Amino acid sequence: MLVDSHVHLDDERFDADREEVIERALEAGVSYLINPGTDLDSSRRAVELAETHDCIYAAVGVHPHEAAYLTDPACGALRQLARHEKVVAIGEIGLDYYRDLSPREVQREAFRKQLDLAAGLDLPVIVHTRDARADVEEILREASAAGSLRGVLHCYADGLDWAKRAVEMGFYLGLGGPLTYDDAATLREVAAAVPLEHVLLETDCPWLTPAPHKRSGRNEPAYVRHVADTLARIRSLTTDDVCRVTGLAAARLFGIPSTDDTGKIAYVIRNSLYLNITNRCSNACTFCTRQRSAYVKGHQLWLEREPTVEEIIAACGDVSSYDEVVFCGYGEPTERLDALKEVAAWVKGRGRRVRIVTNGQGDLINGRPIAAELAGRVDKLSVSVNTADAAQYEALCRSRFGAKAHAAVLTFIADAKAHVGEIEITAVGCPDVDMNAVEQLAGKMGVAFRARQYNDVG
Repeated sequence: MLVDSHVHLDDERFDADREEVIERALEAGVSYLINPGTDLDSSRRAVELAETHDCIYAAVGVHPHEAAYLTDPACGALRQLARHEKVVAIGEIGLDYYRDLSPREVQREAFRKQLDLAAGLDLPVIVHTRDARADVEEILREASAAGSLRGVLHCYADGLDWAKRAVEMGFYLGLGGPLTYDDAATLREVAAAVPLEHVLLETDCPWLTPAPHKRSGRNEPAYVRHVADTLARIRSLTTDDVCRVTGLAAARLFGIPSTDDTGKIAYVIRNSLYLNITNRCSNACTFCTRQRSAYVKGHQLWLEREPTVEEIIAACGDVSSYDEVVFCGYGEPTERLDALKEVAAWVKGRGRRVRIVTNGQGDLINGRPIAAELAGRVDKLSVSVNTADAAQYEALCRSRFGAKAHAAVLTFIADAKAHVGEIEITAVGCPDVDMNAVEQLAGKMGVAFRARQYNDVG
């Protein structure tokens, strides 16, 4: 689901061909558009557009340039507009010290008023900030302390430190055309580092036209796909992956319709087919996505029941076009060793490569050494060792097998070397984990090492 989370289709530059612009967006695969207002009149126009187009939702608000016009009567009118069923946010609001078209104290007062309005209506906010990061952060923290606050930092243009703090506050980052520009090294660093689940795509049309179009030309929602393409290259994902994850993020923030929420048995990331065969896991890792979400790269993985072997194979479909088929879902695949072996043999029979992502506790789970049973069925094992220290492993991974789990994982890896061609040890870069020690452990065991980014699953 591709969502343009910030458009200004009510702008006069679209008066001559607005319907054609919307149609081009739909043809480009854009499912929904969020149209914020910048003053009372444009907020009304945004609502009118949303009323007449299923794909458009409105936000209402007063931009910092117009802050002086947010009188008490105007604030009351804004509150009435915000109760419309197609209004999903308060915005575009914030601070702009670059142009200073309204006195700064007036901007701050208007910003606070509209944050209070959003809190009272339980709506997210769309925040504009330019050369005003410190004051925006201070005011957002004040509002967060007073109650629940959520929203997006529209057209994010600051550094990684503020991005991380904003995400910790529960905010999303809006990335648009500037991400595609040659001089956007800092922004690309942010786009590579923050959790993709906290990123929204936007155009801010008619402004900020992305490459390869001329920056001086009129932007339009169909061009948001160029932003998605660029972000996909930065994150080493496919554009479909980026659209799915950011589309889900937009649905969560704004309460707009989402994609199918049923648990996936088979799901695609990049050009690999992943198989999700169980919810069960012998670990309760402190860093695992299971502790906070049922989603991985936009796929809902919580299963209402465990699928049969026949259902798993049916979900696979034609596997011939995938680079690999990976047993890696919401649970630990070796919890269902017999099903894993049967499906893996079926995949291998069709000439595809098989990989298992495992916590390495299969011997403990099944009550016997299992490495020999993977021979001929599995091409690669990715074993989540996560730390070279047994005590830290117990605290971090919280295995149901307790203190003996870490040693059993290392035994499994040593045994598997005789039966599986490729083995790698992986570790998530959690705070206090000595990644160099894990890499050295892999070297001693004669297997590869791969570091995984903290808070980046899939």
